Amino acid sequence: MQIGDSVFMFLATLLVWLMTPGIALFYGGMVKSKNVLSTAMHSYVPMAIVSILWVLIGYSLSFSTGGNAFLGNLDWFALKDVTFEPNEDYSSTIPHSLFMMFQLTFAVLTVAIISGAVAERMNFSAFILFTIIWSIVAYAPVAHWVWGVGGWLRELGALDFAGGNVVHISSGVTGLVLAVMLGKRKEANQSTPHNLPLTVLGASLIWFGWFGFNVGSTLTLNEVAMTVFVNTAVAAAAGIVGWLVVEWLINRRPTMLGAISGAIAGLVAITPACGFVTPSASILIGFIGGVLCFWGIFYLKKKLGYDDALDAFGLHGVGGTWGGIATGLFATTSVNEAGANGLFYGDPSLLWKQVVAMVATYIFIAVVTFVIVKIIHVVVPIRVNEEEETMGLDLTLHGEKAYHESNL
Repeated sequence: MQIGDSVFMFLATLLVWLMTPGIALFYGGMVKSKNVLSTAMHSYVPMAIVSILWVLIGYSLSFSTGGNAFLGNLDWFALKDVTFEPNEDYSSTIPHSLFMMFQLTFAVLTVAIISGAVAERMNFSAFILFTIIWSIVAYAPVAHWVWGVGGWLRELGALDFAGGNVVHISSGVTGLVLAVMLGKRKEANQSTPHNLPLTVLGASLIWFGWFGFNVGSTLTLNEVAMTVFVNTAVAAAAGIVGWLVVEWLINRRPTMLGAISGAIAGLVAITPACGFVTPSASILIGFIGGVLCFWGIFYLKKKLGYDDALDAFGLHGVGGTWGGIATGLFATTSVNEAGANGLFYGDPSLLWKQVVAMVATYIFIAVVTFVIVKIIHVVVPIRVNEEEETMGLDLTLHGEKAYHESNL
């Protein structure tokens, strides 16, 4: 065990933890003032529920080494044998319990991202049930496929450095299915951010935490970690540029909301690739990510007619998909010997592995999400009623208001 790596991972874990409150502010500022607290609750509830589930069974199902290619077993139930001593299968330099906590923050964040798609209309009790079931039957298997010892996508050789598949595609596709099944908000066409500075603050916290998200995934401070640090920074910057260029050309006005959305798009796009590509490739990946996510939000969503309220799929689904493809194109062992060469470095097989991984994730997550919603609907209503939606979920579901000024 190395004290330096342990301190580094402790700080990285805290940074990723900060991303979920950042999501609460980011999403909360984009909804109507009558729904800001209910939207933020959708981020804070996973911090409670998923954390407990992760300690009890989620971590074991995701990362235990005695399972099969599709799911871990319960050898580490309630953190049995998950101690201060390192687990050689994942890291020989940090405590096993610290690795578990780092992965906990990913599981929490993924559910918080999903909530953006269902803002302003999903029944809170239904969201709690969904969080419990989805974390166990959807997130844990995909995490095991990609990162767990013996996971079939890991054995296939598909690359996902920090969660393109596990976090972003999973949350984006789930958000899309939920948005379609819930239907449109009554006032969807009149929805504008009620507090854009709050959203900017949230986005800034997310960006700050993302350095822990990506760089921490190296599990050590080395040359690859520093490359990841650079790649994460420049991809976010390029995402802003890509989004604003398109927005300026099409709408004639570059916006603050566009700038922070572009940053998130660039960060999502670089996440699966950040430990395998060069900084110059990261600039291109981030720029294209900004352009594609703009297209996903302002063209694809309108054309297909679904109401992904805060663009969980438009940012995370579209951006994560491009990031997975980009990994198959730009990955090079000159950056990371533990990775592979992509198409542009002479090996087309990695691109096909990336496509297989993403298609499998899309299908599995979409089917599981659909089934979960159908089951929950038997127990409680999935959507609030029209009166509750009109009055606002802060008052009708939680009995509180964020603001008391008459003009809000």
